[in-house]
Amino acid sequence: MPPKYPAAPELLAPAGSLEAFFAAMENGADAVYVGLRDFSARAKAKNVSLGDLEGMLRYAHGLGRKIYVTLNTLIKENELPQLVEALSTLEALAVDGIILQDLAVWRLAHRHFPGLPLHASTQMTVHNAAGVQMLERMGFTRAVLARELSLAEIAAIRRQTTMELEHFIHGALCFCFSGQCYFSSWLGGKSGNRGRCAQPCRRRYGYRGQEGYYFSTNDLSAIDLLPELAAAGVVSFKIEGRMKSAEYVANVVGAYRLALDAPAGDRQPVIKVAKERLKASFGRLPTKGFLPGGVPTDIAIPSVKGATGRFLGEVESVRNGEVVFRCRDRLHVGDRLRIQPKSDQAGTAFTVKELQVGKRPAKVATAGALVAVQSPFPKAFRPGDAVFKVSSEQAFTMSEAACRRRLEQAATATEPLALRIDLDGDNLVLQAQVGDTSLTRRYAVPLHPASDSPLSAETLRAVFARTAGEPFALAALATGDLPPVVIPPSRLKEVRRDFLRALREAREKERKSLRDDRRRQALAELLPAAAGRPAAAAQITVAIASVRDVHLINDPGVDRLLLPLTPANLAQIGGAARRLRGREAQVIWDIPFFLLDKDWHGYRNAIRELTERRFTHFRLGNLGHFAFFAGLTGVTLLTSYRLFALNSQAILAWRELGAAEVTLYLEDDRANMHQVLSRQTGVPAAVTLYAAVPLITSRIPVRGVRADTPVLSDRGEAYRVDSRSGLSVLTAEADFSLSGRQEELRAMGCDRFIIDIAHLGPFSPRGKRVLESLHRNEPIAGTFPFNYELGLE
Repeated sequence: MPPKYPAAPELLAPAGSLEAFFAAMENGADAVYVGLRDFSARAKAKNVSLGDLEGMLRYAHGLGRKIYVTLNTLIKENELPQLVEALSTLEALAVDGIILQDLAVWRLAHRHFPGLPLHASTQMTVHNAAGVQMLERMGFTRAVLARELSLAEIAAIRRQTTMELEHFIHGALCFCFSGQCYFSSWLGGKSGNRGRCAQPCRRRYGYRGQEGYYFSTNDLSAIDLLPELAAAGVVSFKIEGRMKSAEYVANVVGAYRLALDAPAGDRQPVIKVAKERLKASFGRLPTKGFLPGGVPTDIAIPSVKGATGRFLGEVESVRNGEVVFRCRDRLHVGDRLRIQPKSDQAGTAFTVKELQVGKRPAKVATAGALVAVQSPFPKAFRPGDAVFKVSSEQAFTMSEAACRRRLEQAATATEPLALRIDLDGDNLVLQAQVGDTSLTRRYAVPLHPASDSPLSAETLRAVFARTAGEPFALAALATGDLPPVVIPPSRLKEVRRDFLRALREAREKERKSLRDDRRRQALAELLPAAAGRPAAAAQITVAIASVRDVHLINDPGVDRLLLPLTPANLAQIGGAARRLRGREAQVIWDIPFFLLDKDWHGYRNAIRELTERRFTHFRLGNLGHFAFFAGLTGVTLLTSYRLFALNSQAILAWRELGAAEVTLYLEDDRANMHQVLSRQTGVPAAVTLYAAVPLITSRIPVRGVRADTPVLSDRGEAYRVDSRSGLSVLTAEADFSLSGRQEELRAMGCDRFIIDIAHLGPFSPRGKRVLESLHRNEPIAGTFPFNYELGLE
């Protein structure tokens, strides 16, 4: 049967705080997504406690709305027991879905907590039909698609799957593919994939003497494209913003509610009104992103500052705690400002409590006025700093205490109760069924002959429909033959009270027992640390760029080659195959992680050709890649660091999906790596020893910037932007290296190492020096160990 989708798309709002939750509810959101204080990709948001979540669920479900919980971060090994506890609690609370990135969450939830609907986060970089179909086979109910897709590409996916598709319609965009950014982590261990992004993409950079915000995107606004998104098959319209204020949520949700509810004939004037409301959300310049098709020219404009808020002007002077500037827009006492220094340091925000126009106190200033505002930070600002308005005096406000009072007033959720009542002599026999819980009780009751109005099903229904505050709603009532008698109403009420209390206790006991069993089984499945074991002989895999260099396999210090599966390499495969005859299993073909549907069949045919030439080893960089090997035998699949393996449960998941070897996560640190390698997963794990880390990989071109000259941060850090196969790749001048630490890694139990010198070339002077240093286990000057010693937050 065809899937049943909602009649109208779901409007899904962020709720990074209780206040934002109520802003979403009051302005027409059909659902919200919230983060817990652990395992959230927006760790800097207020997020909610489990106690808050329970009240929010009562409130939302009472209105017929839904709540999804984000568990969309990567999980360290020592966090797995805490994850099990969170999953157990969320299933008991009956949340409407969990949004996840790490396959450890998938594996544990899928195996032990079947009451949790699974949504694949956009952090999983699912961007084609093969990826969505893979999710469907894995038991997911919804895919949050990558934001780099056009309407036509989304529609092509819809035609090949029955899964619910969710897509962002408004809010901040990442320059990088979500889930594939290592920029923040590279600068200090604050990983975006762990919810701690420091947003280095929003900073100003210099290139050939010109300064600009080369990696800062404008904000997505698809309010003009809602009918087209629905026609393409998107069933959930998602608003970004768990770090945003309740005012932002109120304005954006209200604007999109207007647009979605507008009759077709009135759509244009309503959209005009909605856009005026969106201006009050103080976002960046709007862009439709990739949705219309083609490469958007307005998605990243280097001359536009990366900060949010409405730009009001630049500080002209600072005197006696007053900040003076010429205001480009209306300003009111009660507005909130953020003043951004010329450097890339964080701005400082404060609320305008005193305002002067022309040296006279005022409540409001019109556009163009020279204004002075009193600042609580008298020494924080300098002439030339930028002034932004980030909130208005008309902000949605609700105190924390008011939020909690409203949650406490929310009605308790009820379950349908099926009840049968019989009279056996002078005993009233009650049999109830609620979900999987059954209860039978007998109650002695006084019986009196009825002169009129004898005991009847209607009488019993009237009594037991009132469930005395217990969490049940009478859905069905059946009775046997009832004699013409009367039971005192007071006794019937006593019976009702006792029976429903006993039913609630039985229901709670069964649920607790089931929850405890599932929790115990999940905890028992976590792998213990094994005693230290010596590694086997080291196996060295060297990544190269071109088949021209395959003779490197003759180097006695090289066991395998990692070769990108590119059209250029495929064009030369004939000669390479002759040189590699008999050694095909020593070559691993690395599949590009980003493959649109239009390219997918070409790569499938290329893989078939390679297997016919006896190549058997392939490295996968996206969930959709598994589909390439359906029906193929004798192949060995390996996962790249883009398929996250930060814990043993994720490694077990990759094994169950068909991987014979995994690559540990590139951002990992020494302590967690040690813990992961001490678990007996049955899957060999490789560690990357050397690479040029792709800090950003994007479908957005960086116009006017070439790889021959680095871009420079205001701290003097140098990065290069290279264009590869339609993608922009940002790398640091310094390469990542763990050379000199091989023995330590071997003591942890690692015996497989990857040396990626594709960007250097194995026979270049630099490439030769790197290989020699690694073979000798010597540190390499000018390289960086990433988070290995610093630690991954």
